[in-house]
Amino acid sequence: MNIGLFDRVLRLFAGLGVVLFDYIANSTWEFIFLIFGVWTVTTSVFGWCPFYKVFGMNTCPASFKLKHEVNQAE
Repeated sequence: MNIGLFDRVLRLFAGLGVVLFDYIANSTWEFIFLIFGVWTVTTSVFGWCPFYKVFGMNTCPASFKLKHEVNQAE
């Protein structure tokens, strides 16, 4: 996970807003709004964003490591 709670809630409401706005948009932009809205809701639900991974960002305060990663670090 690399998305914190505040970021997840913000993404969820923004994504749902974009999907809702998709219903009143004209047909030219409808697909773009739908894809963007679904993307933000999906990253919010799973708590992981591939763009954050690429740019080395992490807003999640918890650090999850496997046991063998901890043993190797020691």
